[in-house]
Amino acid sequence: MEEKMLVKKTKLGDKDALVQLIMNQKNDYYRLAYVYLKNNEDALDAMEDMILILYENIYTLKKNSAFYSWSKTILINCCKRILREQKRTVPLEAVKELSYEGDFEEKNNEMLLEKYLSELDERHQEVIKLRYLLDLEYKTIAEILKVPLGTIRSRIYYGISRLQEKFGGDDLEQD
Repeated sequence: MEEKMLVKKTKLGDKDALVQLIMNQKNDYYRLAYVYLKNNEDALDAMEDMILILYENIYTLKKNSAFYSWSKTILINCCKRILREQKRTVPLEAVKELSYEGDFEEKNNEMLLEKYLSELDERHQEVIKLRYLLDLEYKTIAEILKVPLGTIRSRIYYGISRLQEKFGGDDLEQD
């Protein structure tokens, strides 16, 4: 109930109400941006862009109860824009050697997963990251991406199938 009241106040120009709405979900917003951008500063930049867009366009929100899915859609679009602008080219001199103390097998599996995931089509990567890295429900993913629920299920199934093939087995658990 508080969320709807804050959205109404925000639509009337109350900046503090918008800040309160954002702060209520700040961790979710950050995790979502970080999954896309894999960089703290870029994730924070995307959140900053999202807040500005929200403030300037809050009057276009039709259903107050849809604020969070609407704002997450905006955040995803901000992340995609940042990725397009950067094209992620890093000079070799800028890469520092990092030491890793831990389970090398686990780290190797993470690197393989990231490699295989990056080989998937962007649509399949996106739904798998939203589902398994952010633990979002299928319905929520469909709302955020503005795609039918069946399409989300299909993309996840196809993406997981391709990952299983690359890992060399079908013993991976599916949802």
